[in-house]
Amino acid sequence: MIKKNFFSILMVLIIMYLSLTNGEKFEKASFLHISFLDKIVHFAMYFVMMSVIIFENRKTVINTSHLFLIALIPFSYGVLMEILQSTITMSRTGSIFDVIFNAAGIIVSVLLWLFIKPVRKETII
Repeated sequence: MIKKNFFSILMVLIIMYLSLTNGEKFEKASFLHISFLDKIVHFAMYFVMMSVIIFENRKTVINTSHLFLIALIPFSYGVLMEILQSTITMSRTGSIFDVIFNAAGIIVSVLLWLFIKPVRKETII
């Protein structure tokens, strides 16, 4: 199970580190001054995490509802990270907007997979 989901677990650990690390580290390293960069990063992290989960489990995803059930895992994880930011860190705060952008990344990943999967089957046959 761990071997099969190695990259998914790696993504979870990276996101945990980035979510719970002292926020001042990122402020010092911030050389890009892009509006809403934080939200773009949240979208990208959860898009990549969901995409990796789908890719590693592509042979076991039975149908669309199964895929949406799997999507609850990274969504719940994102909510947990926001709660932990608010409760156990001193320099970070949780945000409902971060949860929304996490969810948007997950949804776009799922929709992209649903679009690509039928196309991929047609080209293989």
